[in-house]
Amino acid sequence: MVDDVHSALNATEVLEVLRPRDAEGVAAALARARAEGLRLTAAGGRHAMGGQQFASGGLLLDTSGLDAVGPVDRERGLVEVGAGVQWPELVAALGAQQQRGDGPAWGIRQKQTGADGFSVGGSASVNAHGRGLAMAPLAADVESLRVVLPDGRLVDASRTREPQLFRAVLGGYGLFGVVVSLVLRLAPRQVMQRDVELSSTTELARRVDERIAAGYLYGDLQPDIDPASPGFLRDGVFSCYRPVDGPAGGSAGGFETVPEGQQRLSREDWSELIALAHADKARGYAQYVRHYLATSGQRYWSDTHQLADYVDGYHLRLDALRGGPRASEVIGELYVPPERLADFCAAVADDVRAHGVDVVYATVRFVEQDVDTALPWARHRSACLVLNIHTEHTPDGLTSSEAAFQRLIDLALERGGSYFLTYHRWARPDQLLRAHPGLPALVERQRALDPDGVLHSDWYREHVLPAVAAAGVSGG
Repeated sequence: MVDDVHSALNATEVLEVLRPRDAEGVAAALARARAEGLRLTAAGGRHAMGGQQFASGGLLLDTSGLDAVGPVDRERGLVEVGAGVQWPELVAALGAQQQRGDGPAWGIRQKQTGADGFSVGGSASVNAHGRGLAMAPLAADVESLRVVLPDGRLVDASRTREPQLFRAVLGGYGLFGVVVSLVLRLAPRQVMQRDVELSSTTELARRVDERIAAGYLYGDLQPDIDPASPGFLRDGVFSCYRPVDGPAGGSAGGFETVPEGQQRLSREDWSELIALAHADKARGYAQYVRHYLATSGQRYWSDTHQLADYVDGYHLRLDALRGGPRASEVIGELYVPPERLADFCAAVADDVRAHGVDVVYATVRFVEQDVDTALPWARHRSACLVLNIHTEHTPDGLTSSEAAFQRLIDLALERGGSYFLTYHRWARPDQLLRAHPGLPALVERQRALDPDGVLHSDWYREHVLPAVAAAGVSGG
């Protein structure tokens, strides 16, 4: 029995968990699946919440054994990374190489946010994004990849070699093959200064444009999550990072996350903020504001500042303290044109207040148009509202969160927006196809590549295929 780490709402009984160490092992696993008429899925950190990493009764390929990090091409800033390598491992490996050698220092350009226990291959398969103020999703940072197809062939794909396969695998949710490794484009490692101010969604699009013009590379807004506050999902802490000269906090080239002597939130501090987000939102937000304003002007490395501590299993402790039913957070990410952000956030605030939806975390980020994948979720530059909704694992709790996300998706669609496909399976079929009109074509492409349906996840089989079939549309 396996489940996802974050929501714990995808308990799935699989036949066996396999852990190949190389492409030959992956091909052998796929050969077994074909011979025995089984489905096969791949998973790394198992944070994904939509069920796209599991197949009931099938084989689960654990990618953690695909953990090699090659030498950095110091001239071009490229590195080949095993699909099962998790982001902190990659950051540490790049740091170790830099400390051993000469030449320019390279680091990751962006990583999937919210936690660190994501595999690089998993982040690429969902085409995740980071905190860049003017960055496209992660597919833009992939130079090439090696993938084992459903028939067992190992193929190298890039924008010039097998370009259609390359576009399908990136952001293809594991449906077109098992990624063995990726060549990532890196960025020069540099010192960044964090500048923090209070802002609001009413002015955020303008402030982001100003920050970009001033050379800032990363940033986001953490809105107030207290529904009793007049600034609920409007006012927030706006933190941005710009390159500066000099060492990070006096460090002479170290690779620590927060240099010595600077303020930081400890694991205990984060645990307290998580508890307050559930029990006393006003106090929790006030503490968060005080901390971040006090860190304005601090310096960080461009790679390690993107790492994010995640308290595994925190909800089990919260549930025990609160004495209520088992619960967790379900994430939703909603996209709108930047000029519609203020109006959208106001409508979301009105809706969740009216329906008593419990938001325990929110952030606003920006992403550039995705031009690299066959199924882009960022079809234009977008403002992203990320919400963690507290969800009790009861029939009423699940029904409430399902209805909430459907209403919020409608609010985004009404403003020319969209939503992220695989945080949950609660979108209606009409929402699924309206937000992601390329799905029928993706289904046709998947059928052609995998006629036996070996790489059908529960998410794909139970959510995507019925919606496409019911709509009676064809991808051609």
